[in-house]
Amino acid sequence: MNLLRKLYDWTLKKSKDPKAPWFLAIISFSESSFFPVPPDIILIPMVIANRIKAWTYATICTVSSVLGGVLGYFIGFFFYNSVGIMIVQYYSLENLFSSFESSYNDYGILIVLGAGFTPFPFKFITIASGLFSLNLPLFISVAFIARGLRFFLVTGLLKLFGNFIENLIDRYFNIIATLFFLLLIGSFILIKYL
Repeated sequence: MNLLRKLYDWTLKKSKDPKAPWFLAIISFSESSFFPVPPDIILIPMVIANRIKAWTYATICTVSSVLGGVLGYFIGFFFYNSVGIMIVQYYSLENLFSSFESSYNDYGILIVLGAGFTPFPFKFITIASGLFSLNLPLFISVAFIARGLRFFLVTGLLKLFGNFIENLIDRYFNIIATLFFLLLIGSFILIKYL
């Protein structure tokens, strides 16, 4: 946990760097198509450290995430048999992916909306959207709504309760970090055995 604490403190310090928004954009973009770490881990410390730019950070996160989602869509649409299958196998989701098609054809938009808002791995949905040929403009619109709701809600809560949340994180960092990683690992295990 000491390493995580150092990473959190480093992120707080680096969030004031002029290049910090680029780092946030890269993480948000890549998380939507292949990278395992959600951008909230970067967004939260950046908003805490610089609340004046909070809405700008939420916008960067949302736009970058949707653009990364479009990359994921294209991976599923054009390159599923080469690149997409490797990403799905990396997360051990191939069984879920094959049984997912019928549900996706019926509820694709709701699935994109739910996955974009929740901690569910969004890359799985972006690749599936391309593979199952979900209407691209519709996918982009729903992804903007879902990701925007998620990142602007997190940012709004941090702006509203920032001091309280910052004190809570400082006081209970080890417990919060442990719970976060348990939830993250638990969601991958749950997805694998659904």
